[in-house]
Amino acid sequence: MNKVKVSNILKLTNQQLNHFETEGYLVVEDVIDPITVLDPLVKEYEGVLNNFANELFGKGEIKDLYQDLDFSERLTQIYIDSGKVHNQYFDFSLPQTGIKYDTPMWHGPAVFNVLTCPQLLDVVESVIGSEIYCNPVQHVRFKPPEQYAPLNEDGSVQFGATKWHQDNGVVNEDADETDMLTVWVPVWDASEEDGCLHLVPKSHKDGLNIHCPIEGTVAMPDDVFKKQDAISIPMKRGSVLLMHRLTCHGSLPNLSKRIRWSLDLRYNPIGQSSGRLAFPGFNAKSSINPDTVLKNPVIWDSMWKDARKKLAAQEDPDYNRWSSDHPACA
Repeated sequence: MNKVKVSNILKLTNQQLNHFETEGYLVVEDVIDPITVLDPLVKEYEGVLNNFANELFGKGEIKDLYQDLDFSERLTQIYIDSGKVHNQYFDFSLPQTGIKYDTPMWHGPAVFNVLTCPQLLDVVESVIGSEIYCNPVQHVRFKPPEQYAPLNEDGSVQFGATKWHQDNGVVNEDADETDMLTVWVPVWDASEEDGCLHLVPKSHKDGLNIHCPIEGTVAMPDDVFKKQDAISIPMKRGSVLLMHRLTCHGSLPNLSKRIRWSLDLRYNPIGQSSGRLAFPGFNAKSSINPDTVLKNPVIWDSMWKDARKKLAAQEDPDYNRWSSDHPACA
């Protein structure tokens, strides 16, 4: 695995870019400041969790507020007590189906500050250029410890290991020519035991694979990619993982005793399709038209609330290009 420390300028070298183009991924260390950027994110989500705990307690869905526990223990205990993983309450995107006028989501200023972190955008610029659009296909991931996680009806872990996929495979065809860059951000250190990502180097050169609908998401059948070539990507807090949109990846199961917390971010050049047009993105950086850059997190929050209202009033859009009756998915 190639890990790179960047200078204060935060521009990748030709050698680093060549590694990204050749291998389909690159880990860049010391990009996001843990103290000034990630700690406020944690603090913000502590407030979200506190509000959520009070809401569930008021409904009688949990028997205690668990205020004496730290964030990881409290969230895990609430999941155990309620018998359900509640990730949508914390997510800064919407689900693909069943959107209601009050579907929970969170678009706070600390989240916005991560998306628009200047050092992060400098690294993104090295790959896709100076005109950067913050793609709305983005999520916060709280992976609960599998030994404590609630189970689905079939006995599988709720929100367990992420299945194998390519990010190009979870958006519509209109984004097939989009130079979409995935940026995976560990909010806390992510070891193999915690359930870090694993990926197949050079798999982006093999093109787009079929993705079959399964358990509310889509995933690649095991026989369409070189799963045996996968490597794990343990990462430190403050580092970022850059991935090509066609790189095959997933996550390991969380075998630790704490949640694995990460952000899935995506960026593409301004003017290219996001692949999910019903969701709102924004211009994050531009040297050509700097006045178009969104700097107000309140506006960002309003954009998502407007999108939720619109989507709640209509039929669910079709976000996936393959159906379960495809021969490869049988």
